[in-house]
Formats: sequence, structure tokens, C-alpha cells
Amino acid sequence: MSLKEEIIEFIEKMVLESESKGFFRKPIVGFSSAKNPLYEQLKDIVGPEHLHPKDILPNAQSVVSFFIPFSESVVKSNKENIYASRDWGKSYIEGNKLINQISEKLIEYLANKNIDASTIKATHNFDEKTLRSAWSHRSAAYIANMGKFGINRMIITKEGCAGRFGTVVISAEIPIEKEESNIEYCLYYKNGSCLKCIESCPQDALS
Repeated sequence: MSLKEEIIEFIEKMVLESESKGFFRKPIVGFSSAKNPLYEQLKDIVGPEHLHPKDILPNAQSVVSFFIPFSESVVKSNKENIYASRDWGKSYIEGNKLINQISEKLIEYLANKNIDASTIKATHNFDEKTLRSAWSHRSAAYIANMGKFGINRMIITKEGCAGRFGTVVISAEIPIEKEESNIEYCLYYKNGSCLKCIESCPQDALS
């Protein structure tokens, strides 16, 4: 089994065996090279404070991105009111906890293989004055070809956009397959056929 396969299996198993597994579906795992020039561009797109993978881990070679999708029942529960549902709020909290647990355990697992690794916590890693984050988990997922930004400014993956993203930067080089460009899952950007996110937003925050 390759290191790439081991990491995917490790993350999938932790989600499947977590105490909060009822809130989530099978995770998606993607990989990108720490040398990908898009990471340099994030300093222009997001802001100069945005970190490069080598700022997180000086000997970084690869970036592991993972997405934990909320369960269908959690997603549906959020349609019942103009306020976020209790299950949605709980899955957000549990999702962040699970991402931090996965990241810490994966770092330990890789250390036993003499591989250095580091992470950025799941959330609340932003500047309180500028409200800008030092690291965009979603942008890393985009670079890993896990999905594209939709008109709602969320990354839309093959499992949708309702869920939480995490990142672990590692010193091992993971072969990056030359894949086709990210698939366009946003139907509005694809063919102009959908604006459901804008129509459904209870606070009219999207336009």
C-alpha cells in the first residue's frame, strides 16, 4: 500500500469510527504539491498574511486536504427554519473537533514513519481585526482538485459543499497524478441553470 493510500484509509477510518460519525458521510481526501505555484498566488488573492505550506512546515513537500461532508439528515434539518438547526450547529462543532483529532493523530502516525507533518486548526485561525485567515483550507482543497468555488463562494465537491475541510502539510512527496481540470459542480457556472443557493438564503446574503 502506498503512503497516499495509507493516508486516505487512515482518514476514512477515523471518520467512520468517530463518536460523532452519525453527523457525517465518507470523507474525500486530496493531495497537492507544496511547490504548486498556486500557493504563491494565494498571497495576492487572499492577502499577504496567507501562509505558504513551507511557512507551516519548512521541509514541506505535499499538502493533504480532506473534506468531511455532513450527513443528508443534517443538511435537510437546516432547511426547516430561517435559523441554523441544532444538528447543523452540533455537526459544525463536532466536525471541527474531528478535523483537529484527525490532523493530530495523522501527524503522530507519520512521525512513526519518520515523516514530518504539521497542521492549521480547523477554524478560528483568523485575524480579529481584518477577519482574514492565515490559511484557507478551501483554497488548499481547490489546489488539490477536490472541487471548485461556486457562486456561493464555497468549494463544491462531488459530495456537495455542506461539511468541513482540514489540512495537514507533510515532508513526504506524494506523487500527484496529472488530472483533468477541477470538475465544475456549480450548475450556475456550468450552464447558468441554477441559483438555488441565492434563492434559498434566508438572510439574502448572496447576490
